[in-house]
Amino acid sequence: MGLYLRIEDLDLRDKAVFLRVDINSPIDPKTGRILDDSRIRAVKETLDALSESRVVIGAHQGRPGDEDFTSLKAHAEMLEAVAGRRVEFVEDIFGPLARSAIKRMGRGDITLLENLRFASEEVLDAPPEVLARTHFVRNLAPLLDAYVNDAFATAHRASASIVGFPEVLPSAAGKLMERELAALEAITESPQRPCVFVIGGAKIEDKVPVAKSALERGYADKILVGGMVAKVFLKGAGLELGREDERVVSKKAALVEMAKELVGKWGDRIAMPRDVAVKADGGRFEVPVQRMREFDTSMDLGRETIEEYASIIRGAGTIVANGPMGVFEEGGFEIGTRALLEAIAGSKAFKVIGGGHLAVLAQDLGIAGKFSHISTGGGALLKFLAGGSLPALDALRRAAERFKPKA
Repeated sequence: MGLYLRIEDLDLRDKAVFLRVDINSPIDPKTGRILDDSRIRAVKETLDALSESRVVIGAHQGRPGDEDFTSLKAHAEMLEAVAGRRVEFVEDIFGPLARSAIKRMGRGDITLLENLRFASEEVLDAPPEVLARTHFVRNLAPLLDAYVNDAFATAHRASASIVGFPEVLPSAAGKLMERELAALEAITESPQRPCVFVIGGAKIEDKVPVAKSALERGYADKILVGGMVAKVFLKGAGLELGREDERVVSKKAALVEMAKELVGKWGDRIAMPRDVAVKADGGRFEVPVQRMREFDTSMDLGRETIEEYASIIRGAGTIVANGPMGVFEEGGFEIGTRALLEAIAGSKAFKVIGGGHLAVLAQDLGIAGKFSHISTGGGALLKFLAGGSLPALDALRRAAERFKPKA
């Protein structure tokens, strides 16, 4: 993964540390209540490691214009409960209130700044050296001794709080970031074989390139596809889909062509559905994939495919799963996603879930503890597995070279 510093590599006792976290959480638009605190709880290990530092936390919530684009005041209350220490919330980012709060901090204090995306510079698209010269970084950096990035879920973003501070401050990866990077290394550098990727969901723009990269780079020995991803591959293999699925897939010609090329080159490594579940007479009805064209859309894997996929999973040494196998939110069509998630949980393999729907379902089923790692960053994980670089990791590597501690 390349060299980056850890918290232990820097002397941070009684030092002011800017800690970038990702506590972006689902919020009820009517009440403003945080619906899932898992990302907030994930920060605890790093806060414990920085218990003798003065910790200035930077985070975001939502995007401008979205319903969940809101203040971090409620997050501060939850952080306080998780940390077991007082968390001061400041309704400012780099102005006088924020700077004053940082100056009066003592050892062990924690201050959470307001939603970083309230500042336009945080969403500025520019090179790291430019972001290092933003008012945001220039106003806060003189008050800080170091920077720690624990926000893997935003590692694929190049924003001021992600790549600007590492240009000017000694920087390290937080504990959550370390775990995420260790999981990536286990998947891409030394996977236990066979390595099986289970790829589903509706975001085909992200998922099909992951399949391509995993095959071409030798990460994956087998790829199991479900959801809309499976429909793209089935179309690439020459099958006719249902009317609605054909309409959706017809807008993604480049992805269908990519899937067609992958099937032609790696067909023996790509497992596609043999049968699917459709809705008929108000209930679940299973048909061979050759009959998909008779129905508007398929909604889940069929039982024959589920058993085939589960058998492959049982023999795996490493498993990476991202995205559901169908419309799992609708009763009767959660069977494929649930069965494969339970098969993965029961496997002795090193097993990683790529966050999102599967992580929530694993929690609901009470099997989250059976996975080797549940990633907090679906987008960052997918970008890396698709062969892209992570700006946050690149920034930590540059900082490690620039601020390497003397032996």
